[in-house]
Amino acid sequence: MKISRLTRYLIVFILVLLSTTTLNYTTYLRAQEPPQVQITQPETNPILPDSIFMSQLPSWARLVDIRTVNRNIRLDIRYATTNNFLKRKLYPISKCALRSSVAQKLALVQTDLEKIGLGLKVYDCYRPFSVTKQMWEVMPDPRYVANPARGSRHNRGAAIDLTLVDRTGKELEMPTPYDDFTEKAHADYQGGSAESRKNRQVLKDAMKKQGFIGISTEWWHFDSEDWQKFAILDVSLGAIP
Repeated sequence: MKISRLTRYLIVFILVLLSTTTLNYTTYLRAQEPPQVQITQPETNPILPDSIFMSQLPSWARLVDIRTVNRNIRLDIRYATTNNFLKRKLYPISKCALRSSVAQKLALVQTDLEKIGLGLKVYDCYRPFSVTKQMWEVMPDPRYVANPARGSRHNRGAAIDLTLVDRTGKELEMPTPYDDFTEKAHADYQGGSAESRKNRQVLKDAMKKQGFIGISTEWWHFDSEDWQKFAILDVSLGAIP
């Protein structure tokens, strides 16, 4: 059967129209598909300590010497001596520096303990960031030394290492000595003497009452519950009045 020229033109026109419609529909569908985006985990920026003058901070956030707040708190700043796990002196002077608001709370702990014939002896307080880096080089274990990539709460002036003493300044029995990196130093360790566990609990309760929180691996370490509002610092202890 012969097809007229007009019919052939009509068939070609219909085929072209169908082809264009299909192409546009496919393009529309593809436009509706969400773009394929490759998601990568952002790199964690290393911690950089703040370089500030204490006078730039509000009074409650400045580092202060605990002896200017409460002189009854005894000091045994181990990193100002060679009597520490590094066996070398890391601090130029023996000083317990804390944020002023944290120091005020620690003074209240001392006052509470004096009512039952006890007191505090401090091993470490504010720790310059540069010292944390030295410690990590020797013991890169985050259970006991803060990773410099995150910084330490000691670097914020909001953490204290300490123990209990009696009226004469004699240390009470605890499950381990300071800086014991074994399970015996853990807060839930049930070994040792009943007296050592009782003393550990007395310390924990006294610190908790004034807003300090212990950690699981060191019975002597306590953080101020508001530690996050303080920046990491690398201020020399000698520069703190």
